Amino acid sequence: MKRTLVFLLMFVFMGANSEIRAQKPADRIVVAYFSATGTTARAAREVARITGGALHAIEPAEPYTAADLDWHDRRSRSSVEMTSPQARPAIRPGADELPACDVLFIGYPIWWDQAPRIIQTFLESRDWRGTRLIPFATSGGSGVANSVAELRRAYPDWNWDKGLLLNRIDEKAILERLGR
Repeated sequence: MKRTLVFLLMFVFMGANSEIRAQKPADRIVVAYFSATGTTARAAREVARITGGALHAIEPAEPYTAADLDWHDRRSRSSVEMTSPQARPAIRPGADELPACDVLFIGYPIWWDQAPRIIQTFLESRDWRGTRLIPFATSGGSGVANSVAELRRAYPDWNWDKGLLLNRIDEKAILERLGR
């Protein structure tokens, strides 16, 4: 009787163990974002909460001032950067280091209908092949489609997902991107 019970327990344990191994491990998710005024940071915190992803700030080496962000002034720092496709603003040392991930939500405000150049600085810090990239943005009036199209054109070998405009958090849309 004992021997039968031992064999039965071994069979159950081995079956359960093989079931556990057969399950796909959960995606490792990182939510990286650049936020000049705090709006995109709030959206990123919500994306991280909803997805369970690790939150990661992309911070400039030199923070942007209100004068730097004055898009009415063609000589402001942001205007100069956005009119130069080659501009790559420096990132604070260590701000490009983040945990390994399978899915990267990449957040930014829309500037001149594009992602700010600091996003390209960050993206160019490593090869993202094999990582699913889900852009999301906040904006006072522009959509996200053109900024995503520009990123796809600049980095065509990467796995870009459709972008999300997150002026209002849409938990359902975020989870749908993850297939949940």
